[in-house]
Amino acid sequence: MREWLSAETLPTLDLGECTRLVVVAPHPDDETLGLGATIAQLSASGIDVQLVSASDGGAARPGAPAPARIRLEAVRRRELRRAAAILGVSSIISLSLPDGQLAEHEHRLTDRLTRLLENVGPGTWCAATWRGDGHPDHEAVGRAADRACRRTGVVLLEYPVWMWHWAIPAEPVVPWSDGFSIALSRWAIARKREAARCFGSQFEPAEGAGPVLPAFVLDRLIAVGEMVFR
Repeated sequence: MREWLSAETLPTLDLGECTRLVVVAPHPDDETLGLGATIAQLSASGIDVQLVSASDGGAARPGAPAPARIRLEAVRRRELRRAAAILGVSSIISLSLPDGQLAEHEHRLTDRLTRLLENVGPGTWCAATWRGDGHPDHEAVGRAADRACRRTGVVLLEYPVWMWHWAIPAEPVVPWSDGFSIALSRWAIARKREAARCFGSQFEPAEGAGPVLPAFVLDRLIAVGEMVFR
């Protein structure tokens, strides 16, 4: 996929007009896995970046009893804070909507994002998971962000996460013509990898079960770089 993208030569996104970036993620870790290097690079250049986590990620292990789910939510919130600090971000908002059920709360999410974006200054962009990403929570966040941006006039970017694990080169359902690559420094990519490792609840075995995310997930996302649809 990386070789094909290089051959296709997606245009490079011009971030020069972005004075502030609001990154919306379905779960703690999606912002890092999908856009972590961009976040680090913008933060280092003095651009204000705010992270918004729609859920606290408590349903990452299906079937877990309620107390375990509550503990996992707390763990993932702490992991997000540590990862954000590595990426240079201090502003984090947790909306605490139900993990795995964001589509059922999409209108509520749209309203929360609209209120968040309606008072931002000029030059603010919003990045959310792509509406076609292949995960219901990711797609619900993308749809909600699209409506909120339309209401407020904020520029919307959509970043893929799970797409990289099912799409093939020239996949027809992927809007490649709307795609932009992001030029990233080695330093920013290294920060992304370091931040992603903060999410031990996802990448490490726990309670006799394997990891939620196999090791190849991070390796693949590092290899393909970062892109957005605009």
